[in-house]
Amino acid sequence: MSAAEPKVYGWCPGALRPMMSGDGLVVRIRAPLGRLSSEEARAVAELSERFGTGILDLSARANLQMRGVREETHPDLIAALQSLGLVEQDASAEARRNILLTPLWQAGDRSHRIALDLAAQLAAAEDLDLPGKFGFAVDAGVAPILQDVAADIRIEGEGDRLTLRADGADVALELTPESAASEALTLARWFLAHGGASNGRGRMQALLTRRAAPEAHGAGVAKGAPCPRPGETPSGTLVALEFGQISAKTFAALADLGPLRLTPWRMLLIEDARVAAPLPGLIHSATDPRLQVSACTGAPGCLQALSQTRALARDLAPHLPAGLSLHVSGCAKGCAHPKPADVTLTATGPETFDLIRKGRADAVPARPHLSAAALRATPDLLTKDI
Repeated sequence: MSAAEPKVYGWCPGALRPMMSGDGLVVRIRAPLGRLSSEEARAVAELSERFGTGILDLSARANLQMRGVREETHPDLIAALQSLGLVEQDASAEARRNILLTPLWQAGDRSHRIALDLAAQLAAAEDLDLPGKFGFAVDAGVAPILQDVAADIRIEGEGDRLTLRADGADVALELTPESAASEALTLARWFLAHGGASNGRGRMQALLTRRAAPEAHGAGVAKGAPCPRPGETPSGTLVALEFGQISAKTFAALADLGPLRLTPWRMLLIEDARVAAPLPGLIHSATDPRLQVSACTGAPGCLQALSQTRALARDLAPHLPAGLSLHVSGCAKGCAHPKPADVTLTATGPETFDLIRKGRADAVPARPHLSAAALRATPDLLTKDI
């Protein structure tokens, strides 16, 4: 398989529909409201060690991925997760429950109330057959912080104002907290009625390249705010994970400090905590250069990857100027960072990479077929000509 022709599955792994990778099945857990109690988090860590490799990934949609699960033990793992209330009994209900809630929610606030209402209405909407990647973002704080995160339908707050927006649209619909969930489902049905999911696949932004947003959507779009960095927040302490990965032991140790909220920024929020212990693989400093780097699982953990990625990303991170983004991808799909980065290294073979500037992993390279050894020896290749 060449770098230009990776296999595209067209769907993301779930709990009931896992995906085979190089180290076994990838089982994705969509924690309700993106939150695990301390007891749930410790149980997930124990299950990861019992049924998988003891390694957990945090996805760009704030889901937790358990790696290395064996096919023969998958049913036992699912039964254990269902007993914890982390996986639905029904596969279609599990697929619909694709809600990203702003991690900085407070109990009973506008975002929290809307997310609870939306989850209940989605569970009851048995006729709603949405694509597996189709998702909702509930981002109803004083300013949206999830606008750079993948979602198809966005409920966004700006001060006292609340709007509903189809992803990719430059207009929105004014609404109230009480009507937000039902209007979100109305927009989802509009997406299906207008051919957004041909052959069971499709995204809102792609549909809006072919047609305008609904006529009722004419309000201005809420102005977004930057995503938070590691450190204290009003809801707890954020700690970043190196390349979005954490060991089960470290995950359990964090759970001893408080409930854990999953974020789409490769960070965990330790609820109500003010101090986080310096555990392996955690990033506490907002200026750590590893925060500027995205890297996928790479070989051999991913069957599509043509090279290892994270060791190279770790070695190159200290050489990045502040503010410069680097993406190291094992293939041209660019799963870890689907958008353009300042510099992208796309594997073309074992220990060889194309260097791409201001582009995605599948873009035309500025410098093709550089060896990992050359990149380590002359890291200024990353920034030359920028």
